[in-house]
Amino acid sequence: MLAGAIIIVLAIIIPEFANAQNAKPLRIVRDSETESIIRTMATPLFFAAGLDPASVKIILVEDNTLNAFVSGGMNIFLHTGLITQSESPEALIGVIAHETGHIQGGHLVRSRDAMEQARTIGTITAILGTAAAIGSGRGDVAGAAIMGGQSVATRNFLQFSRTQESAADHAAFRLLDATNTTATGLEKFLGKLKDQDLVPARFQDPYMMTHPLNVERISAIREHIKNSPNSNAKVSDKTKDDFDLMVAKLYGFLNPFNQVLQRYPESDKSIPARYARAIAHYRKANIDDTVTLMDGLIEEMPSNPYFYEMRGQALFENARALDALPDYKKAYELAPHDALLALGLANVELELGDQELLEDAIKHFRASLIIEPGSAFAWRQLGIAYGRAGNMAMSSLALAEEALRKNNLVDAEHLATRAAEGLAKGSGDYIRALDVIEAIKTTKAQKNN
Repeated sequence: MLAGAIIIVLAIIIPEFANAQNAKPLRIVRDSETESIIRTMATPLFFAAGLDPASVKIILVEDNTLNAFVSGGMNIFLHTGLITQSESPEALIGVIAHETGHIQGGHLVRSRDAMEQARTIGTITAILGTAAAIGSGRGDVAGAAIMGGQSVATRNFLQFSRTQESAADHAAFRLLDATNTTATGLEKFLGKLKDQDLVPARFQDPYMMTHPLNVERISAIREHIKNSPNSNAKVSDKTKDDFDLMVAKLYGFLNPFNQVLQRYPESDKSIPARYARAIAHYRKANIDDTVTLMDGLIEEMPSNPYFYEMRGQALFENARALDALPDYKKAYELAPHDALLALGLANVELELGDQELLEDAIKHFRASLIIEPGSAFAWRQLGIAYGRAGNMAMSSLALAEEALRKNNLVDAEHLATRAAEGLAKGSGDYIRALDVIEAIKTTKAQKNN
């Protein structure tokens, strides 16, 4: 059973990519720490662009190549390879500024008609809402099947014109200046890609294919750097430290053990290096080594919730759930508005099988669902918890919510009807059960017309 929120991948199909020939499956990654760090970097850019940060979704794709793109509305997709191969936080911030420029300029990738666009947005919402739905017991090995990636059809779908790329660059310059951020990181990133001009297209990083470079773009960014008052600006020490931790974590989770130790050798006693090695040992089931390393990291950074989560996950997934519980409690205490941390804690409380913990498990499942109500997995776990507590009406309602999010309308209607029969008439939960039933009837009627 899944206990943590370290790395979670889900299976879903993005409609635009479904017919792409030779499509490469994409893997969507969920990690509270990574999402929080990137969100902190990106939020000032969104404000500067006049966007509501809550409306912009940042979605991580497990792929070692360099790429980032906008799709299906205000949704920015970032490859993990782009993050781990970025040489500085300024480079990553620069790429996000460029993608934000596409959103601000209305350069959104659109489907052939409004219906496909709506399906895309719904799918991406499902990605964010149900990403906690895959419980493999090992967050780093869960499967995925999102059709897309490196096919010619996908490249054509994502590709912006050079005019739009230039416009997005200039928007990025304005956003970076507005947030007192240097564009030198973006220049170095694009300079690295420029070297791929002589590489056959099939071997180029997809960023080169979807964001065509030319001499004018490189010249423009260098001219901006020459004239910008922020060209020598530095990010804060905290931003740099958080970036290094994020890169180390992703690298530890997504690369073979020996590669992790090559990049972060035992001789490197820095916090990011020890973090990467702890995760690498966790993936090799060297739990004593993981716990020892995490003990040291927690001693140095006792207010980092994700260090407790990592130690707790290692313990939980090696049949030490009772030992893991204090770590999950501490992680959630330090980050009480994190949906995945709340879900992880609730799963441990449920899995321990202690009747006294059921009330806490229900509370924490509900807390997670307030933040991410689309999680089918969380609804299912909540239904199980209510069932074990003997509240069969609420169990049926939660399982109806799960079925609804899986588009299993027959089961959802049956379960919601059963829930309504057992709930106090006029109560909020009773009204919600009726809402589910009515929504299903409306959906069925629309399908029949």
